[in-house]
Amino acid sequence: MHEVTSTRELAITMAQELMAAEKATGVKVIKETYNDDTGDYLTLKIFEEGHNQVKVQVAQEDAPHALPCFKPDDLYSYHARATMSRLLVDFLARNKVTITELIHRADMLEKLEATGTLYQHAIQKVAVAQAASTTTPVQQIVKSLNELTTQAFNRVYRDQRKGLFPDPQPNQFAELAGKLFGQGDAAYIFNGALAKHLKEAQGWDEKILMLITIMGGAPKEEGPRKLVLSSVDAILAEILNGSAALHELMGKSENLAGALSKLAALFLGKAPENAKDGLAALTQNFAADSLPEARTAVANRIVAEFKSNKRLCPESIVDELKALRSIANRIVMGVGKYLSHEDLVAAFTLRSKRLVTQESLGQYIIDAAPDEKIERLLFVEDNIIGLENKRQLASYILPILTSAQFDSHFQNPKLPLVSRLQRLTQLQARMRRSGFVDVTREEICAKMDSLAVTMEARGKLFESIAACPNHVEKAQTLLRLMTGGVLTEGTLSSQARKLILVYLSQPGFLSCYIASQAKDGTAPDNEKVMAELTETLGKAGITPETGLKSIAA
Repeated sequence: MHEVTSTRELAITMAQELMAAEKATGVKVIKETYNDDTGDYLTLKIFEEGHNQVKVQVAQEDAPHALPCFKPDDLYSYHARATMSRLLVDFLARNKVTITELIHRADMLEKLEATGTLYQHAIQKVAVAQAASTTTPVQQIVKSLNELTTQAFNRVYRDQRKGLFPDPQPNQFAELAGKLFGQGDAAYIFNGALAKHLKEAQGWDEKILMLITIMGGAPKEEGPRKLVLSSVDAILAEILNGSAALHELMGKSENLAGALSKLAALFLGKAPENAKDGLAALTQNFAADSLPEARTAVANRIVAEFKSNKRLCPESIVDELKALRSIANRIVMGVGKYLSHEDLVAAFTLRSKRLVTQESLGQYIIDAAPDEKIERLLFVEDNIIGLENKRQLASYILPILTSAQFDSHFQNPKLPLVSRLQRLTQLQARMRRSGFVDVTREEICAKMDSLAVTMEARGKLFESIAACPNHVEKAQTLLRLMTGGVLTEGTLSSQARKLILVYLSQPGFLSCYIASQAKDGTAPDNEKVMAELTETLGKAGITPETGLKSIAA
């Protein structure tokens, strides 16, 4: 122990002088902070230097350090602030500050330093990440980062003592921006003033309102105005990037679906119910298409939540799918310069992927009848996106369709044949409207049609119709089955069409058909009757040319 002092710069200067005078082979400056809660001292190394250096190869001596930042000013860049926000998320949330406020406030930096392990762990995480892409040792990167952050901290401490950061009233920020514009450190000083002003905020909503109030009084001159707007926008974006701030601003939600619904409304410039003054003012600015960085932060948050593993509605996959579709329909209106269509599609595709797993689908269809299982899976298909996801979903439908239970369900003689055929036709029609790939869709529809053909053959539906002596009644019955959605498309419908054409070609069909259309003894309008018959034939898949050629007078 050489000396104890309460002045940081004096301690570092003393250590450097000891090394310069060669009175020591190595020096280390340690900061001790007393913790009132535990009664312990938190120890933090803030400077270290020594003659004993790690020996490196000659080829590596002149290699640049693998650092993301090289000078203190680099720590104020957008990417550096984003990285620090991720590393210090708990500290920022606990103290209700943004990263911009932190790096401009001496009191907050001292508090961060006092945490010791948190501060060092953040540096170590960056060092390890950088070392993965270079041959520079982790220890060397850690040392360089410590030196860099120490310089940045000292700069803020020094500027705070010098009174560099002013503390203007909300209506004086425009004048301050005018004075600072054109200076090299204008953004640094202005953000320092903002951080000092926001120190008195009692919560996130009040902090937002204070920022928007300052923005409302921005000067008209382009340069100073840009300084105000960009600074305010950046801090608002940092607030909206934080989970803690969003939870306080948006209030509690029943589940992730409710939270995302509120976020979507905020992004689209619609204030949530019972919104406080700050949040209401923020949504008004979003609706006016201002604050691009803050609005982008909300968009990124929405996309990130959709990509997360957390379920929208954990209790029900039906509610999950309905919520997914509802939010998608709303948020797609905001696609543009703040939210790309590709990012949104990728997020929804990823969330859809997590819904087409054996676990999720198995629980959803386990208690359903065979036909209901198919219908439920088709409901899932209608609410997910992604070809691969739909291919995966189809792999669950085919085994059900070819199972003995499915066959037994539709071959059950206790139920009317027509109702069973109609149910199968409904499933096939829904399948034809699905977004499965063509080959898969046609394969499933063909299997349904094949089952329908077997059902008709066993039930002898066409035979019973053919037993009727009246050709007009036989043709009308088949047409009602075709247009009523009773017969599946494919072989079964083709058989029915062939039989209809046979009955149409029987001698006397047209005269008997016209006579059957008479009402109350009044002769029908022949042209109108023929037009209605042609329309009905068209609905059954028989072209007017084919139908008219087949009709026998």
